[in-house]
Amino acid sequence: MIDETEFDFESRIVSTEASQEDGDVEINLRPKAFDEYIGQEKVKEMLKVYIEAAKGRGDSLDHVLLYGPPGLGKTTLSGIIANEMGVNFRVTSGPAIEKQGDLAAILTNLAPGDVLFIDEIHRLSRSIEEILYPAMEDYVLDIIIGKGPAARSIRVPLPKFTLIGATTRAGQLTTPLRDRFGVLLRLELYTHNELATIIKRSASLLEVEIDDEGAYEIASRSRGTPRIANRLLKRVRDYAQVKGDGKITLSIAQTALKALEIDELGLDNIDRKMLETIIKFYDGGPVGLETLAATIGEEAVTIEDVYEPYLMQIGFLSRTPRGRCVTRLAYEHLGLPYKGNTIQIKIDE
Repeated sequence: MIDETEFDFESRIVSTEASQEDGDVEINLRPKAFDEYIGQEKVKEMLKVYIEAAKGRGDSLDHVLLYGPPGLGKTTLSGIIANEMGVNFRVTSGPAIEKQGDLAAILTNLAPGDVLFIDEIHRLSRSIEEILYPAMEDYVLDIIIGKGPAARSIRVPLPKFTLIGATTRAGQLTTPLRDRFGVLLRLELYTHNELATIIKRSASLLEVEIDDEGAYEIASRSRGTPRIANRLLKRVRDYAQVKGDGKITLSIAQTALKALEIDELGLDNIDRKMLETIIKFYDGGPVGLETLAATIGEEAVTIEDVYEPYLMQIGFLSRTPRGRCVTRLAYEHLGLPYKGNTIQIKIDE
C-alpha cells in the first residue's frame, strides 16, 4: 500500500511520463509508417500533405512543433516523418543541450534534409535559443571566436534541415522560437476504440493472445494515452501468464487491473487518496495549491503537472480563484455523499 502522506508519482503505472521500465519495449512497439500509426487522423492527414509537397519540390520539410499531453506519440510521429522523408533522424532533448557548443556540434553534423528532434524544447536555455534562430531561419550558425576586443563572429553555413520540437507546455515557448516553426500541430487524447486497436497491435508484436473485450477493458482505463495502454498491457500479460492460460480476456483484464488498484476510469490509489484528502480535510474545497501540497507531502509542481490534468479532464477537480474543489462527479465515483462546498467562492469581477 502507498503511504497516505508520501505519494511516489514516479512509480505510478498510470504516469504519462516515460520510465526506464518502458525502455526498449516501447521502442519496439513504435510504428514506423503512417499506415501503422493509429489515431491523430487530422494531424496525419496534414503531415502527409506537407511531406508530399516537400518531396515534390525536392525540398526539406518546414520546421514542425508538436505539442500536447505526454505519452501521445510525439517522438514516434517524428520518427515516422523522418522515415517518410527518407532522411536521418537525430534525437536530443532540451535539458541535454547545456552549452552552445553542444548544439553547434549537433547542427554541424547534420546532412541535407535530416530531421533533428528536440524533446522538451521548452526547457532550452535562452542562450541556446539564440543560436537556433539563425539556424532555423537562414540555415547558418553564428559562432563567436575569442573574447573581449579580439572577439569576432563567423557564420558557418548549415545544410537545410527540419527541426521537430516536442513540448507538453507550448505556452512556455518564447514567441520568437514559436514563430519560427512553419507547422504547429496539437496531439489530442485517444478514444477507447483507438486505444483498443493500439493494444491489439502491441499484443500481436509481443506475441500475446488477447480478445476484443480484454483489449477494450484495458483501453478504457488508459487515460486516453498509448504509453499507459502499453504499460497496462504488459502488466496484464504477466497476470494472464501466471494466473491464467496466457490469453487476455475480459475477466483476466478486470481481475489484473483490480489487483493494480486501477478503477474503471483509470484512477489509481494516489488519485483517489488526493480527492479523499480534499474532501476529508477541506470539505471538498476550495483549498490552495500550496496548502494541498503540504497536506499530502508532495511538491506543488508535481500536483499541478502530474495529478491534476487528468482529474480536471474527467471533471473530478476544478480550479477556482480560491483554490481546488472536488466536484459532485468525484463524490459519486468515490461513493461519498455530496454536501456541496461549504465555503462561499467569490469570483473577482
